[in-house]
Amino acid sequence: MSRRIVLDPEGSGTGWLCVIVAASTGVVYEVQGGGHACVPYAQEGYLIPLFAPDADSDLKRLFTEAEDAHDPAFRDRLRTAVADLRLYGSANRDDTWPARLALDESRLAEADEAWIPVLTPDGPGIVVWENSD
Repeated sequence: MSRRIVLDPEGSGTGWLCVIVAASTGVVYEVQGGGHACVPYAQEGYLIPLFAPDADSDLKRLFTEAEDAHDPAFRDRLRTAVADLRLYGSANRDDTWPARLALDESRLAEADEAWIPVLTPDGPGIVVWENSD
């Protein structure tokens, strides 16, 4: 039996940013994304907080101001924003320095506000934050 955890129920807060690393844990995290479309997303795995001041606001602004998510300039800005994020606490590394995340180009079609597919040192994951709606 899996456990379901809703992140940011009823818009409970701002200023948070996490990565859900995909893994068979029996824990499924749910988040609302897609701006005003309010798309329900879910990912099984484990949650790691990302410590990046204002990164949630910057990502939110990137999506709310975008005119065309398929525009190469938008993808470049998204790629840069993701590369600026650092992941602390990856248990599979001896390195004590935080690792950079990378946009998962193979899953770019899944990218949406509050739901960005990434590659972490521990494998594929999803960056999530509070949806703008």
